[in-house]
Amino acid sequence: MTDWPEQRLMPPDPDSYTDLQRQAHDAFANSPRSGVRGPLALWIHRPELALATQQLGSYLRFESSLGPRLTELAIITTAKLWKAEFEWYAHKPLALKHGVSEQVVEAIRTGTPPDFTDPEEAAVHEFALEAARDRQVSDALYDKTLAAIGQDRLVDLVALVGYYGFVSLTLNTFNILPPADADPEFA
Repeated sequence: MTDWPEQRLMPPDPDSYTDLQRQAHDAFANSPRSGVRGPLALWIHRPELALATQQLGSYLRFESSLGPRLTELAIITTAKLWKAEFEWYAHKPLALKHGVSEQVVEAIRTGTPPDFTDPEEAAVHEFALEAARDRQVSDALYDKTLAAIGQDRLVDLVALVGYYGFVSLTLNTFNILPPADADPEFA
């Protein structure tokens, strides 16, 4: 059993939701996420924020031009950079399910350069890592990523990395962590 730090902010009590908070909760619950966990539950304190992020997050995760494999790869790359344990806990199984290899996932977790066999995966990982870490990308990486995945998917990738940076900052600020029986993935 892991001794995680105490969560700093708890979700609002559903019995005391305002009408707008109930609307935000229901929007999350009825989305493809089919649940209200992690940062989603906290954003309900600010229902206008919750409603806006629900729409953006649903698009980026379930409808973007990247598809599930590249989306989950970008999410776990961002989670690792931020050391967002909950995000990693939630998305590592999804990355594996959607075809990111165990070797790539483990390399990302340990900070070892992954040995990619797919040029799109290599470009997405390198772009997500450099964009989140350096807050910009070099011309060479921009051109490489554009050539690998195309303009539309590059636009979605930039938005995805920015959104999951916001998610990770929320998780880390409020100590939203995996269940107590989960082991930490980042030293």
